[in-house]
Amino acid sequence: MSAEATNPATPGPVAPTASTTPTAPTAARRKSRPRIDLRRLGRAALLGPATRGKLPDAISHVVEAHRAHHPDADLEPLRRAYVLAESSHRGQMRKSGEPYITHPLAVTLILAELGAETTTLTASLLHDTVEDTDVTLDQVREQFGEEVRYLVDGVTKLEKVDYGAAAEPETFRKMLVATGNDVRVMSIKLADRLHNMRTLGVMRPEKQARIAKVTRDVLIPLAERLGVQALKTELEDLVFAILHPEEYEHTRELIAANTARPDNTLAEIADEVRGVLREADIPAEVLIRPRHFVSVHRVARKRGQLRGADFGRLLVLVNEDADCYAVLGELHTCMTPVVSEFKDFIAVPKFNLYQSLHTAVARADGQVAEVLIRTHQMHKVAEAGVIALGNPYAPSAEDQSQAADGERADPTRPGWLSRLLDWQQAAPDPDTFWSTLREDLAQDREITVFRPDGGTLGLPEGATCVDAAYAQYGEDAHACIGARVNGRLATLSTVLRDGDTVQLLMGQDPASEPSREWLEHAHTPAARIAIQRWLATHPGDGAAGAPVTDADGEEPTDTAGHPVENADSAFPGRSTSGAPVARPRGADVVVDPPGAVVRLAGCCTPVPPDEITGFAVRGGVVTVHRVGCAAAAHMKDRGRAEIDVRWGDTTECRVTLVAESFGRPHLLADLTEAIASEGAEIVSATVEPPSQQRVRHTYTLQLPDAAHLPALMRAMRDVPGVYDVSRAQAPTAS
Repeated sequence: MSAEATNPATPGPVAPTASTTPTAPTAARRKSRPRIDLRRLGRAALLGPATRGKLPDAISHVVEAHRAHHPDADLEPLRRAYVLAESSHRGQMRKSGEPYITHPLAVTLILAELGAETTTLTASLLHDTVEDTDVTLDQVREQFGEEVRYLVDGVTKLEKVDYGAAAEPETFRKMLVATGNDVRVMSIKLADRLHNMRTLGVMRPEKQARIAKVTRDVLIPLAERLGVQALKTELEDLVFAILHPEEYEHTRELIAANTARPDNTLAEIADEVRGVLREADIPAEVLIRPRHFVSVHRVARKRGQLRGADFGRLLVLVNEDADCYAVLGELHTCMTPVVSEFKDFIAVPKFNLYQSLHTAVARADGQVAEVLIRTHQMHKVAEAGVIALGNPYAPSAEDQSQAADGERADPTRPGWLSRLLDWQQAAPDPDTFWSTLREDLAQDREITVFRPDGGTLGLPEGATCVDAAYAQYGEDAHACIGARVNGRLATLSTVLRDGDTVQLLMGQDPASEPSREWLEHAHTPAARIAIQRWLATHPGDGAAGAPVTDADGEEPTDTAGHPVENADSAFPGRSTSGAPVARPRGADVVVDPPGAVVRLAGCCTPVPPDEITGFAVRGGVVTVHRVGCAAAAHMKDRGRAEIDVRWGDTTECRVTLVAESFGRPHLLADLTEAIASEGAEIVSATVEPPSQQRVRHTYTLQLPDAAHLPALMRAMRDVPGVYDVSRAQAPTAS
């Protein structure tokens, strides 16, 4: 397949890029400087003579594009960077037969057209020197400074000689970590991949497919998240042409056929919109934005037969934010709006910085035209994203000056990037990192949930309370025992919605364990990796559904031979519902011999002044049961020696209570309020499905004083609808 065959620059509308969509605020500037066809840059960036002290002819296109966005830019670093790059790459050729220097020139022009500042362009010219020539990072630092060195290092690949098959995933890991400090690293990588994709036709078909798949799974989602739509749309079309050539050709024919039609529906609607805005005296520029190939293909699959208005959208550019809403009001007043198509991304910007008003208007013949309304600055950011803004997540100059020598200050990063950097540290295996990265980037929508303290958590759409726990607490979330969503108790599997308020209920024991069932509800890589890592290091613990064994490796049973659930809190702490229960702090227990680790049994939750007995289990732990507990009787019958235990002076305790009630609205809220009013802390709570209008609630509670237990049980019985409250007790031995 030739380079031209992979290039969507064929008859019909093309992907909107910085070369096809005006971004300058004035029409005069757009008319004075001809637009450069970026798709032909690999052939256009020819080498020319370099005169000492003057800019080489070869980068005149770069300079022209750069000056359009930064008229006062210092061009000396670009001249020196070009001289170093050209001399270093001299004699090297691309597989297409062009001098290698045309590649860094092409990458730099792509970034210059999108408005990148001088430092980014300097690093872009040098981005392959350290990887492919004898130039070192120290030389780059000496000649261009630490900032350029950092960017060049960030995009330099790791050697296959050193990393083998792991070179590609580890290179991306290194690049992402560098992007966490400076998003311009990824800007250079995206432009680098775009030019490589444009000239991919010289590669073998199998290599084209491999590179296209990585571009689709990793680079395109990253371009979307960084808001660089101009690069994202062209990358999508190039990948589409390689991986789906038949569908690509069919789409190309649809676009060509629409271009040949005598009528132009979008142009007619655009004229009507211009008339409406003129009458309203709103200064605005109305443009037609042809859909790129992938967009046309998606619309065709969604709507079937395409009509003229389906091949593009109208773009209305204004000067001020308020003008956007004025345009929207006029269009909805004077034309027929499609209300279901309205979206306000100005009041609520997307997580990738994108801002626009989206609406649609219908004609009498039934054709619907989509309309995008934004300011010139919004349009610049929508096209170029972080490239247009330099490094919007960078720290201030004051913060930078406070950083230690040789270290970069940690900037405020977007939520998705912070989450990605967090979980990649916990995925040391390259295969796990590579597969998880692709899966994470496939989650392209984000929600924001609020914490009770007013803070926020950014999570991917579909995230649950489990994900929120690990996003907020990291591995300390192993101790999470429940949540409140919008003030109401909720299970950890509850799927969160944008704008929810989430209060996570944490157990007090740092040794608490996650449940294997949490993996079914974990939507984010951070949560899954943390849970999987804990389970891998505790193969005998925390596995929900696995039988609990005693010190001899046998499953505890009652006298009838039935398994006893949670017979011993020395074993994984689970309630009968499978929900995790943090190991109790418990009341003070004196044991003979002294010094042994004491745990209160979860099956009978003894509290002072209950009669108690103890048994030694694995690891030298002594578990304390109530006298008469079925599990204790079973261990005694098996010849397990009892250990002398007694209550100490401390009266703090943990107890499990069962409330029987009739079903009614707000019962759960009233019960939890009664518990809280008595000063008890809820460690875990389960509610069984109603049976014959009766409901069974089980609460594990932490009491500051065991003497408060009778008053607590009375308060719970006083709740309307509750007809009994009792201590939880395993079946007694017969």
